[in-house]
Amino acid sequence: MTRSSLHPLKGAGYLISTVSMILLATVSWDSALKSPTACLLGGATTSIIGMFCRWLSYEIEKRQEERREGNKAR
Repeated sequence: MTRSSLHPLKGAGYLISTVSMILLATVSWDSALKSPTACLLGGATTSIIGMFCRWLSYEIEKRQEERREGNKAR
């Protein structure tokens, strides 16, 4: 597999991780209501933001690679 062909797989992995965080946060909600929710919300939010940042870095890398390949073809 080429490097760029792995991007959809990486994206799917981040999407699955995001969904899992949402599901875990949902299941934990009742327990979190009995104790401070800041850690639960903060943990889920920061995890999702971190996954988004990693996904975005791959997208930027992919676009830069496509530009380089486009410049080589000229």
